[in-house]
Amino acid sequence: MNTPNTHYDTLSRALHWLTAIAVIAAFILGPEHFGREMRQGLDPATRWDIVVHETLGLLVMTLTLLRLVWVAVRPAQPRFDMPGWMHLTARATHGLLWLMLLAVPMSALLALGSEGHPLTLLGGLRINEMPVIAQSPLANLADWGDVHGMLGDMILWLSGLHAVAALYHHFFLKDGVLMSMLRSRR
Repeated sequence: MNTPNTHYDTLSRALHWLTAIAVIAAFILGPEHFGREMRQGLDPATRWDIVVHETLGLLVMTLTLLRLVWVAVRPAQPRFDMPGWMHLTARATHGLLWLMLLAVPMSALLALGSEGHPLTLLGGLRINEMPVIAQSPLANLADWGDVHGMLGDMILWLSGLHAVAALYHHFFLKDGVLMSMLRSRR
């Protein structure tokens, strides 16, 4: 007998929750007016919130790339009976989340590289110049710091919508959608 797959595998769940924690922590530690302070001569290595924020941003991008590779080779994801519009909305929301998980850290790298600011990471790692970004045609297309801030707000709103939908499935539809990402079958 073939039992239906009702839960995500352990690695998918771990990567999902690590990414969620990293996004929330990076948002909370996101320094306000960072670009202006950098233009006024602030060394980002002197601010722990900047160092942790940038480190978490790279962690989010790395986890997202690992997740995308894993999605391509992992066991099948759970399937739930629900109306077509819910499937479509879920797919669109997930697609936007994937896009945002890559776009937010990329916009930060574009902001740092195009403005000539260093990337500062935990452990004293520092990349002072990013000439590939600074000399790219993308560098002057936008104020990437503003874009990064807007995308950071958007990913938090979208993540919140994602969480509310999971809670709706759990408390009102009682269909196992939330539990599929919380724990495995017994």
